[in-house]
Amino acid sequence: MAWELEADRPIYQQLAEIVRQRIIKGEYPQGSRLPAVRELALEAGVNPNTMQKALLALEESGIVYSQRTSGRFVTEDEALLEQLKYQAARKHVLFFVKQMEGLGFSPQELSSLIERVLQEI
Repeated sequence: MAWELEADRPIYQQLAEIVRQRIIKGEYPQGSRLPAVRELALEAGVNPNTMQKALLALEESGIVYSQRTSGRFVTEDEALLEQLKYQAARKHVLFFVKQMEGLGFSPQELSSLIERVLQEI
């Protein structure tokens, strides 16, 4: 099944974000080998050259690295992976906070609401 991609942004950037998200979630664990470019391209439903460009962008950011004849691997830099996870979570939290502000919640009310909901879980 092809990955869900939007028409409003470059495809390679979206592919890089999807792979980055999979790394953050642990689908591609720290130090593990990524699937081959052609395999990822087939799964995503895109041209291998586009997937190659996405993976090169991830290499440039240090999230993955290449070993000449062995393929690409997820970084073993725990600090970098934790930073990526924090950045992704922060983005979601900021979106949530803006939504709650739109509903009229103050920061204190929002904090109380979160504590209350967490107790219900």
